[in-house]
Amino acid sequence: MEQVNLKNSDFERLETRHDDAEKIAGESTSFWKDAWRRFKKNKLALAGVVVIIILGIMSFLGGPISGENYYENDLIGSNQPPSSEHWFGTDALGRDMFARTWYGAKISLFIGLMAAFIDLIIGVIWGSVSGFFGGKIDEYMMRIADILYGVPYLLVVILLMVIMPQGLWTLIIAMTITGWINMARIVRGQVMQLRSEEYVMASQSLGASNVRILFRHLVPNTLGPVLVTLTLTIPNAIFTEAFLSYLGLGVPAPLASWGTMSSDALPALQYYPYQLFFPAFFICLTMLAFNIIGDAMRDALDPKERK
Repeated sequence: MEQVNLKNSDFERLETRHDDAEKIAGESTSFWKDAWRRFKKNKLALAGVVVIIILGIMSFLGGPISGENYYENDLIGSNQPPSSEHWFGTDALGRDMFARTWYGAKISLFIGLMAAFIDLIIGVIWGSVSGFFGGKIDEYMMRIADILYGVPYLLVVILLMVIMPQGLWTLIIAMTITGWINMARIVRGQVMQLRSEEYVMASQSLGASNVRILFRHLVPNTLGPVLVTLTLTIPNAIFTEAFLSYLGLGVPAPLASWGTMSSDALPALQYYPYQLFFPAFFICLTMLAFNIIGDAMRDALDPKERK
């Protein structure tokens, strides 16, 4: 191998500054910005977000667009197939299915969101307190949760329907009596894992109260799993409402939800299948959209996937 002799003139000195040593080559990215960047890469999840937004808008504009009321009976025009006058047809009482479908979207989405919100509040408070204090407090709180979880869900709903008047809020209360337990268990596990971190010890050494440590440091760091669980709770609540309405335990007439519309369409399914198709289709579409969003959020918020 031929030897190469290098001279000082072959090298060029670069101009350097002291502040260049502190310069960061890459752009600083927070955890949430990085999660949003990864979430945007999932085109199917973005499509799910668009679907939910459209459903939310149409739940308010669908009735005015159709020009029909969801509750007015017209027996002369009953069981009409989809047409230019009634885009989704009419039901056995002559009510416009298009208007009822979008009014049902408002009721079903409201029940799903409200039930998920109540589960979020109760579950986060219960799970964070149980996981942070531990010991006897954790033992008693989680045994109470286990007892409630062991009560048959349908039995709770039927008892509430007997004790309380049948209505929208009765249904929501019945769904949330035991619905928060899964959220509480997830938050408890996260808090028990985080309470031994150094920043928690530093806060305790500086005299921070337990309430401040819980809701200023621990709970915000559990938001990833909490948000994923929340997005998966909403479709579960919507499906539960549809199931209960199908059994006749849903919202009372003249209110309409996708579940009550499916229940009303069952007797005439063989002759008028479109009456079941539209509410069932939107139940499936909504559940699919929320589940896709939840799966995408789980991947986006996973620290192991961060680059």
